[in-house]
Amino acid sequence: MQHSSNHRVVVTGIGAVTPLGLDMESTWQALVNGQSGVGPITRFAPNPLPVKVACEVKNFDPSPYIDPTEVRRMDLFEQFALAAARQAVAQARLEITPEIADSVGVVIGSAIGGFSTILNQYDILREQGPRRVSPFAIPMIMSNGAAGMVAIALGARGPSYSPASACATSNDSLGQAAELIRRGVAVAMIAGGADATVSVLGMAGFDRLGALSHDNALPSSSPKPFDKYRDGIVMGEGACVMVLESLEFALKRGANILAELAGYGQTTDAFHVIAPAEGGAGAARAIRRAMDQANVRPEEIDYINAHGTATPLNDIAETQAVKAVLGEHAYRVPMSSTKSMTGHMMGATGALEAAVCVYAIQRGVIPPTRNLTEPDPQCDLDYVPGEARAHRVRVAMNNSFGFGGHNSVLIFKRYDG
Repeated sequence: MQHSSNHRVVVTGIGAVTPLGLDMESTWQALVNGQSGVGPITRFAPNPLPVKVACEVKNFDPSPYIDPTEVRRMDLFEQFALAAARQAVAQARLEITPEIADSVGVVIGSAIGGFSTILNQYDILREQGPRRVSPFAIPMIMSNGAAGMVAIALGARGPSYSPASACATSNDSLGQAAELIRRGVAVAMIAGGADATVSVLGMAGFDRLGALSHDNALPSSSPKPFDKYRDGIVMGEGACVMVLESLEFALKRGANILAELAGYGQTTDAFHVIAPAEGGAGAARAIRRAMDQANVRPEEIDYINAHGTATPLNDIAETQAVKAVLGEHAYRVPMSSTKSMTGHMMGATGALEAAVCVYAIQRGVIPPTRNLTEPDPQCDLDYVPGEARAHRVRVAMNNSFGFGGHNSVLIFKRYDG
């Protein structure tokens, strides 16, 4: 296959499994309505933990997407990923025939991998011995398990791998998948992220980092992105997957084009394993790179889906980064944090927030930032507090910044033919 760098990349399908819904449409409606996905932890007894709330995926049934025999051989994050991937492919009406299978790839990342399987299988090892450990333990644990399972299930034989860049993981999945299409390596990619980190170890570990909100009394009042009284993230989980295609391939097969993925910027802070670079410098460089690739000026940005974690340092650094790049336009562009409703879905969060950008372009509505009642004086932009807003969106930007200093920014444009 001759490779080229001239292929435009478009979105033709989106699937999601989130704390607010078991598909993208129900998730979107809940976001627009300002619905909170936070509630008491039900998956395990949280008694020893100081934090007893999370954004769990509720009432998930894998049976419409996965054979019951296979379900037992898959970690929950892999089940989420395969369900979201099947939804995305169905919406895109993409039939992966033998003729195109070698040119259809999968890039689905996970920040953690099979967290619950690690805990479960260690308990079995300790209590029952090594011969009782599942022969499927490693495929259930490995972070590339979701990408492999999706490729097998859908028959996609093109490039396949699994980025892991903490909270930026699935933004990078989408960006890297788009680069493969731009270069002509693939005509279509199934890309996104999945994580199932609502577990005793996940909650305890993030709490020891000082990252989690401790507002247990009224779960729906947290997280509080950009608020003066924000005190950390609420752990979330789920998956979001998109079908990306070259514009030529999408037009040839008559696909319904939802938006164009026009820009991708990726940088590293090289500053601290947890804290963002001072002044949001690394994030600002990623924003500039995405804008350069998308060929958009600051005044053309109509909406920003913020990383907006509700941690003290990150919200300020992101605000500083946006102001550094957009200048005075930063005060005019709406910027909301949907993590205020979904919690932080770790490796899945970037892809879901990218999907929110696509829906904002399609629907002309911006979801709100929930729980923002008293803005931090250092967070002085338009964060769309409280209620969704009707707004014409032609260009939307999605920010994702992860532990390790990973910065990943995507820009989507309305496709007008």
